[in-house]
Amino acid sequence: MDAHVFVDETKERGLLVAAAVVLPADVGTARRSIRDLILPGQRRIHFHKEKDDRRRQIIAAVATLPTHAVIFDARRHRNARAARDACLVELVEHAAKINAARLVLERDDSTFQADQRLLFEQVRRTGVSGTLRYDQLRAHEECLLAIPDAPAWCWAKGGRWKTSVQRVVKESRQV
Repeated sequence: MDAHVFVDETKERGLLVAAAVVLPADVGTARRSIRDLILPGQRRIHFHKEKDDRRRQIIAAVATLPTHAVIFDARRHRNARAARDACLVELVEHAAKINAARLVLERDDSTFQADQRLLFEQVRRTGVSGTLRYDQLRAHEECLLAIPDAPAWCWAKGGRWKTSVQRVVKESRQV
């Protein structure tokens, strides 16, 4: 498949991680669509900070993209590090299963080094060290990190917001 997987999280009400899968042929089109949504004065889209009308606009745009999301739900974990580690392990396994070429996580400076160690170890363990590249970037460095930002926030919020992204979310896994 050689997909690119873009990953964002929300820590509201426990850790939820969303992974958006985009095929290489669709990356350029998806980038243009997301860049068109960035308002003057914004460096990036941050779903949490948007007003409801704008959230609906972003969701509608994401729903038209040739992408789908997978939710990794680690809310059952009491320990934040254990929850994050469980999600990263599942992310790498999922990326390996779909033969992804690239895994891009939104960089969190507080977990960067621990994440790097775990990613290195897990990529080696799953046997994809020669085929899966992983990066931890800031959201303004990779606009496609806005794609998983929307379903992550909506899924955690629940109710009508969760319903609004169900057509984008292909699968939800407890980790």
